[in-house]
Amino acid sequence: MKIALVIPTMDRGGAEKQVVLLAKGLHELGHDVRVFLLTRDGHRSEELRAAGVPVVVIGKRFKVDPTALFRLKNQLIDFAPDVVHTWLFAANSFGRVAAKWAGVPVVIASERCVDPWKKGWHYQIDRRLQKISQAITTNSSGVQDFYAANGLDPEQFVVIPNGVESVEPAVSQAIDREEAFRRLDIPAGRRLIVAVGRLWPQKRVRDLIWAGELLATARGDTTLVIIGDGPQRDELLRHRDSVSSPLHVRFAGQREDVAELLPHAEQFWIASEYEGQSNAVIEAMLAGVPVIASNIPGNRDLVIDRETGWLFDVGDEADLVRSSLAAFNDPDGSQRIAEQARQRIVDDFSLDAMIRRHVELYERLLAERERAKS
Repeated sequence: MKIALVIPTMDRGGAEKQVVLLAKGLHELGHDVRVFLLTRDGHRSEELRAAGVPVVVIGKRFKVDPTALFRLKNQLIDFAPDVVHTWLFAANSFGRVAAKWAGVPVVIASERCVDPWKKGWHYQIDRRLQKISQAITTNSSGVQDFYAANGLDPEQFVVIPNGVESVEPAVSQAIDREEAFRRLDIPAGRRLIVAVGRLWPQKRVRDLIWAGELLATARGDTTLVIIGDGPQRDELLRHRDSVSSPLHVRFAGQREDVAELLPHAEQFWIASEYEGQSNAVIEAMLAGVPVIASNIPGNRDLVIDRETGWLFDVGDEADLVRSSLAAFNDPDGSQRIAEQARQRIVDDFSLDAMIRRHVELYERLLAERERAKS
């Protein structure tokens, strides 16, 4: 098959990571894959190009850029894919129209997150473009329910969980604890908690800072390390300095060694207000790290309270700290929950399964298209 994957950028987000994994997997299976970046290039493109997957930057300059729409249409005409699969709102909008104009047989969109930021006109566009789509993929039943509540046909959604690169025992202590703590610049003897994510409002990092300070004050031996970067970085650092200290809550910036650090964490926290399906949570569960997560649809798809982790009410730092203390105070139970969580990822979230489900979807929709023509 010839497959075009269209996404706004190749930034360090979860959707971008899944596109990279999918494109590489399809390429390895012998499919002709190209990735089209609607707006700009980004860090993750290096991995695609190294794997032999062509990356085409369309260069949309502003929100309504008709020249970008025509450039994308012309690129699709030149490539002549069997399937166009678009990801995220801007690419879903421009990409589906361009694919329709280019005469692409199968057009699929992908919604990756519960999106409360959307206004009525966003959903109007989504509903209109659903009529020219054969399917909409998502990674979470919570996302499907959200869009159904906003007027989209839930029958067109296909849930394909995120894939993780390895279901083997996580990086198996590629570095020792001393080296992990040295890299993070925290003293030996601290109990390490890790949070990973973009520093912006969706992630509710202020809640993490407050909870990290509360827990460190209660126990006296914990350090929360927040890994990631984003537009709120300076503001959040000032907030940390006003309510806590680097010994209790530390910012580690954007890092490439998260998989090596995770096995040395005793807990993983996520406080997001909304998510689709968090790659970071999946990777923590795979690493055997107990997860404490905000009780939202995307997280509930992964974390079953007190079976594969702990859930706390969004914005309730005290509830987060209570769950953390319960996990620390019951190490055997915490380890059992972490093992159950890891097994769930191994069973349901392998990379091979994610790629296979996409191939099966593409082939089914192409076959239905051929039958409809005959």
